[in-house]
Amino acid sequence: MFIKILGPGCANCHALERLTRDALTDLHLTAEVSNVTDYPTIAGYGVMNTPALVVDDHVVLAGRVPTAAQLRDLLTTAAA
Repeated sequence: MFIKILGPGCANCHALERLTRDALTDLHLTAEVSNVTDYPTIAGYGVMNTPALVVDDHVVLAGRVPTAAQLRDLLTTAAA
């Protein structure tokens, strides 16, 4: 699984990354997590509001930081 956190590196972007890493650990999933801060690349995903979460090149969340439970649900669905 490849996960990208899209955003300029703001506090919400860091929070989304931390929650994502915690959820991966809780779910015993292995993933490569990277940050994308390049605006043209972010826009290429069709994202206008950050932070955004991309799993295997599919945008699954944009414009907010989800709760830990919501994030676990998103990752479980993406891993299936």
